[in-house]
Amino acid sequence: MAVSSTRASSKPLIEKRSIDYIPEAERHGRLLSQFTLWMGANLQITAIVTGALAVVLGGDVFWSLIGLLIGQLLGGGVMALHAAQGPKLGLPQMISSRVQFGVYGAAIPIVLVCLMYLGFTATGTVLSGQALGQLFGVSDSVGILIFASVIVLVTVLGYRVIHFIGRVASILGVIAFVYLFARLISQTDVGALLQIRHFSWSSFLLAVSLAASWQIAFGPYVADYSRYLPSKTSSVKTFFAAGAGSVIGAQVAMILGVFAAASANGQFAGHEVAYIVGLGGTGATAALLYFSIAFGKVTISTLNSYGSFMCIATIISGFRGHLNVTRLQRLVFVLVIVGAATLIALLGQHSFLGAFKSFILFLLAFFTPWSAINLVDYYCITRERYDVPALADPNGRYGRWNALGISIYAVGVLIQLPFIATKFYTGPLVGAMGGVDISWIIGLVVPAVLYYLAAKKWHSAVPDQLILPVEQDTVDAQPSRAGRVQAV
Repeated sequence: MAVSSTRASSKPLIEKRSIDYIPEAERHGRLLSQFTLWMGANLQITAIVTGALAVVLGGDVFWSLIGLLIGQLLGGGVMALHAAQGPKLGLPQMISSRVQFGVYGAAIPIVLVCLMYLGFTATGTVLSGQALGQLFGVSDSVGILIFASVIVLVTVLGYRVIHFIGRVASILGVIAFVYLFARLISQTDVGALLQIRHFSWSSFLLAVSLAASWQIAFGPYVADYSRYLPSKTSSVKTFFAAGAGSVIGAQVAMILGVFAAASANGQFAGHEVAYIVGLGGTGATAALLYFSIAFGKVTISTLNSYGSFMCIATIISGFRGHLNVTRLQRLVFVLVIVGAATLIALLGQHSFLGAFKSFILFLLAFFTPWSAINLVDYYCITRERYDVPALADPNGRYGRWNALGISIYAVGVLIQLPFIATKFYTGPLVGAMGGVDISWIIGLVVPAVLYYLAAKKWHSAVPDQLILPVEQDTVDAQPSRAGRVQAV
């Protein structure tokens, strides 16, 4: 504990690393920070709205709550399996995709992930702009700009500040949610709502899908926030710390959304922020709740922006042949990402935002196959035996393009299309499924099975054990691309 504390206190406020390997001398942090970060990321307004959709779109309270919980556990399990990779590899999540897709080929799913997180940042910025507009008595557009400025600052500062914000957001979120639940229970006959039970497979599966998709969406960047943990950190404990924080936070938020929508008599949709705050009261109380909503969105919006930065840097570094990104380049990337998200938020706050969110959810179909392939390879094929230095070398072990991974990924995307149900696109088999989108199930199971069977027979040579870059004694030393060290 003393060593960990000394390490943490010696770290600069501004993160020095970007997408490069984190040497053991720079590892720090505790598993509790994983729990608080992901709880804080989920105790927020968008999760409330997502849970409310289960009722708004036809489900009853009782079965919606059960369906959401099942979805949280299923999707949270996938998310937490990615989190457990961070301490072992010391790398951002999407870098590891080069094992399955090749150094250049990994850019294919990463580009789509970047687009999705850009959209999530934009939609979150709109809701936060509304809250800040009400809090400061300014227009929603000014609120959006204020929020964007905060996101730029926190994203540039990086890992340590993001975890700190996550801890604060967890505390504020718990206080706000306990208060809102108490107010909701005092104003609503919760028991009567729970007694209304009209089971429908379509509504039930919709609730499962909403929660599972919510959790799976964290997969492409969850390891970015566990990679600084010491390499000896238990994978099982990392799994439960990140997974429990995310599942508990999201389920609590979605439960509030379910009850709020069920008791709103049609007043919830289109007035989400105002309705939730209205449950708590007016005046100073309302101001504190608006602040809590905006602050809660800081965590998840920063995660989205930081994850987008990591994705873009990963794409560029793959073609440049190294993993180093300067602080100036980091600032430019963040400004471009947040600037684009802010522009989308400003243009779409009154018109096409709903359709744009459907487009972003459509993009989920493009990275569930990635998640399946990455997890099967890491846990079943290579079994953690990665050659980390080779991830930066197009001429190395993993090559430029991995035809096996790319082909199965393409199959995984295409096989989902008949089952997707969004305003942007609806597949031909959705009607037979009662209008429920089960594409995420298809996108996880089919590619996982195909990749396991194919990789068992045709996978390239796997190292005997994990190979890490040679670490130098000084904390400031950059890891060598050429040097290697075997890690048991």
